[in-house]
Amino acid sequence: MAEMTYLDAIKTGMREEMERDESVYILGEDIGVYGGAFKVTAGFLDTFGPLRVIDTPLSESAIIGAAIGSALMGQRPIAEMQFMDFITCGFNQIVNMAAKMHYRNDLAVPMVIRGPSGGGTHGGPFHSQNPEAWFVHTPGLKVVAPSNPVDAYGLIKSAIRDNNPVLYFEHKYLYRRLKDEIPGADFTVPIGEARVAREGSDLTIYTYGWMVEQSLLAADDLSREDISAEVIDLRSLQPLDRETILRSIEKTSKALIVHEDVRTLGMGAEVAAILAEEAFDLLDGPIMRVTAPDTPVPFSPPLEKAFLPNADKIMTAARQLAAY
Repeated sequence: MAEMTYLDAIKTGMREEMERDESVYILGEDIGVYGGAFKVTAGFLDTFGPLRVIDTPLSESAIIGAAIGSALMGQRPIAEMQFMDFITCGFNQIVNMAAKMHYRNDLAVPMVIRGPSGGGTHGGPFHSQNPEAWFVHTPGLKVVAPSNPVDAYGLIKSAIRDNNPVLYFEHKYLYRRLKDEIPGADFTVPIGEARVAREGSDLTIYTYGWMVEQSLLAADDLSREDISAEVIDLRSLQPLDRETILRSIEKTSKALIVHEDVRTLGMGAEVAAILAEEAFDLLDGPIMRVTAPDTPVPFSPPLEKAFLPNADKIMTAARQLAAY
């Protein structure tokens, strides 16, 4: 297939799944006539019609509730949140209905909730959050966060085909900034498998989303200082790939966890717990984290830059860890 942006990879994956399976449909605010806030669904209404591309009222709770109901009736809805920050309006529907339906009633809920998250675009505190940790804590949900076009394509297809509710976090900063050649139409990325984005021997950087790119930039610069950093792209946050996490620390014995979300009880806490519980004897230094601070995301560009993790901050922490 041709080279695609991160956005086009998501768009192509959804389009192919809608062509493959008539039970797949999409719903959300302004996704039809307007084509979505970021144009991820542009052209879908003309191709699939208003029964499979549904413009909804401004109500995330209604969008998610309708998606759950139709999933229980055999459909495979893809519900778009215009920004993932607004998913809070449907929180009860997700964590107390969709997540628990299989446990309570032995029913499949094959639905995807997808949308843009993350900072770097000066969107302020209501349009720039990384709310993934709220959902990885809930049994019954799957959560993915692709960092590149290939994974964006492969994971959206896997999410749509999964019989469980899947939250699919797209980083808006990556939409038009990354390009890659996408494998054939049968290509998928299994949910639950991490990716070794870069091999290394001195320390491991565990990360996901936009921070994979930042970690790879840092690793490139660290290599010039004779520090060999392995970069693990978690990409599936629930379930986590514990085997890959542990296999890497066996090689490097030092762990640096990087995520854009705020620090307290983010994904890094769970990765750190896995390492402390199952690989303590392998560690040659403290488990370190590079994260955003525990504050709302600033609107001001200079403050947002200070708030967000980046390659320079990752390098500073990695040097400290390598010298330990």
